[in-house]
Amino acid sequence: MDRRRVVVTGLGTVNPCGLSVEESFENVKNGKVGIGPITRFSEPDFSVKVVGEVKDFDPLKYMKKKDARHMDLFTQYAIAAADEALKNAGLLDEEGKLDSSVNAKRFGTDISSGIGGLTTIEEQHVRGMEKGFERVSPFFIPMAIANMAAGQVAIRYGLKGTATCPTAACAGGTLAIGDSFHLIRDGYEDLMICGGTESCITPLAMGGFSNMGALTKSDDPNRASIPFDAERSGFVMGEGCGLLVLEEYEHAVKRGAHIYCEIKGYGANCDAYHITSPDPSGEGAADVFRLCIEDAGLEPDDVDYINAHGTSTHLNDLTETEAIHQVFGDHAKDLKISSTKSMTGHLLGGAGGVEGVFTAKTIEEGFIPPTANLTYADPECDLDYVPKTGVKADVKVALSDSLGFGGHNACILMTRI
Repeated sequence: MDRRRVVVTGLGTVNPCGLSVEESFENVKNGKVGIGPITRFSEPDFSVKVVGEVKDFDPLKYMKKKDARHMDLFTQYAIAAADEALKNAGLLDEEGKLDSSVNAKRFGTDISSGIGGLTTIEEQHVRGMEKGFERVSPFFIPMAIANMAAGQVAIRYGLKGTATCPTAACAGGTLAIGDSFHLIRDGYEDLMICGGTESCITPLAMGGFSNMGALTKSDDPNRASIPFDAERSGFVMGEGCGLLVLEEYEHAVKRGAHIYCEIKGYGANCDAYHITSPDPSGEGAADVFRLCIEDAGLEPDDVDYINAHGTSTHLNDLTETEAIHQVFGDHAKDLKISSTKSMTGHLLGGAGGVEGVFTAKTIEEGFIPPTANLTYADPECDLDYVPKTGVKADVKVALSDSLGFGGHNACILMTRI
C-alpha cells in the first residue's frame, strides 16, 4: 500500500499558560510564564516552591458534576482538550456528539499519561488508612489507571477505532502522536485524536522527583524553568493536556477541513543507558532525530525549527545540544531552537502533546516562541535557543522531540502544507 498523507486538522489544550489553544499560544509567543507558587497543597517546609499549575479550570464547563467526581484531574484535562480539538476540527454536531458523517470505527484515540491518577491514589490511600481499605471508592481503580483518559475520550465521543495509552514517561505524548501518524499513514485508521495528559502536582510526586534531584529549588517563577541557561538547576513540575486531531489528507480535503500542517516523519528509540539519566554521548537523541527525518524522506538541512525537550536540567540540555550538533553539523548554527517548557514547566507524559500543539501553531502562524528568561549563556549550550523574545520566521519544517526516563526517545516532523 502507498503511504497515505497525514495532516493536523484540530488542536486542543489546557496548560499552565492557558485554557485554550488561542490563549496559551498567544501567551507563549509573548514569553509569558505560567509558573507560580504551589497552591494545590500546603507544605510550608517543602523545598520545592514553584510549579506550573493549570489556573481557573472548571470541569463543569465540559461535563456534568457526577462525571467530574468520577474522573481524576488528568482525565478531566483530556476531556477539556478533546472537546476543543474536536470542535476545532469541525467533527462534532450541534449537540456536541461526533458528526454522523464520520465513520467512528475508523477514528482512534491515543492519549499518553506518564503516571495516571496519582491525585486519586493519594486521596484514596488516606481514606483507606483512616476508614479501612474496604471503604475506598468503587471508582478508585478506573479513576487511577493511566489509560482512562483515552478510554473516557473514546466513550464520550463514540470513537471505536484503536484506543490506547503509551506510557513512556516524558516521551509518551510524542509517542502517541507518532504512533497515530503511522496508523493513519499505513491505512489502519482515517482519524486519530492523540497527545498526552498529566496531573501529578501532589505531595508524593513532588517529594519523589525532588529527592532524586530532578526539580529546581528556585522560588523565582522567572528563574525556575530556564532551559539551556548556565544557572539552570532542574525542571519545574507542570500539568495539563495537549491533543491533536490527525486525519488522512484526502479525507480532510473532502470535508473541507482547516489544515494546520502535515506530519511527515516519526522516530522512536531507547538510549538503553540508565533509568533516569540520558546517555551523555547524545547517541540516542541523535539517532531519534535521524530516524524521524529519514522517515519523512528529508535531509537535516531541510529543518528550520526544533521545539526542544529542553527541561532545564543540566544533563538533558547538554545532551540535546550535543545530539543536535551530531545530526545537523554546520546547519545546527542556522537552526532556531526553543523550549516552551520555560513557560509551561514540564508536563511529563503531557509534554509532547502540548508541544505538538505549539509546533503546529508555530508552522501555521510563522512565529517561533522564545525560550523565556534565558539570560546567562552556557558555553556548552551554544546554539540559537531564541532567548527571551520570540521571532517571526518562515517555518516550513519543524521537529518536536521528547526524551524520557527509562531512555525513551521520540520525535515527530511537521511541515507546512
